[in-house]
Amino acid sequence: MENFHDTRAWIFDLDNTLYPAECNLFAQVDQRMGEFIADYLDLSFADARVLQKSYYVGYGTTLSGLMSQHGLKPEKFLDYVHDIDVSMLPPSPELAAAIEALPGEKYIFTNGSRKHAENVAGQLGVLDKFDDVFDIGAAGFVPKPDPKAYDMFLKAHNVTAHEAAMFEDMPHNLQSPHTLGMVTVLVHSEFYDHPIQHQIKEWTEPPEHIHHMTEDLLGFLGDVHQELGTEPA
Repeated sequence: MENFHDTRAWIFDLDNTLYPAECNLFAQVDQRMGEFIADYLDLSFADARVLQKSYYVGYGTTLSGLMSQHGLKPEKFLDYVHDIDVSMLPPSPELAAAIEALPGEKYIFTNGSRKHAENVAGQLGVLDKFDDVFDIGAAGFVPKPDPKAYDMFLKAHNVTAHEAAMFEDMPHNLQSPHTLGMVTVLVHSEFYDHPIQHQIKEWTEPPEHIHHMTEDLLGFLGDVHQELGTEPA
């Protein structure tokens, strides 16, 4: 099992990773995507939802499909779908302390917008513990799991993959980090907001590209600190 003794860059996905999936925050984003598509393409909401999910499967993100097939300018879409209420997220000073005490640099790497990441991480009370946010715009609107997105992240922050760890809630988004040489951590839950959760439930063991799995990010980081001999303030 991969350990964290050489880790100098700690990379966290945002949604359903830094906060528990049970909060169901992403349901608001999902709903607003359907609303935007219905208005933008003059479709019924039901038809918009079908297209939304089709583009997600085919292009990695709904946004990528809309850009490819309809020439959508991404900024308007991102502003609309991320205009959500994050008040149900409880601040977590314990998580903030655990992230701050990790040795090295800390980053948020999200397929969402910087504004969304700042809104969510600010509500959690962890935003100031990160060195930067690498959002979909910084990736040139190339989303995870496209390998080019990870290459752009590494280059932008001068991060060596073999000295990095990636925390994600989507297993397929950990394939490229594993190939690059990162330590990979799948943050999952019993909350079924995506078909992949049903697949994870059926695993008898994690696939090769996932080194660690946890349903409790804070508890897992506590174990990491114990392994490294570091101590949150």
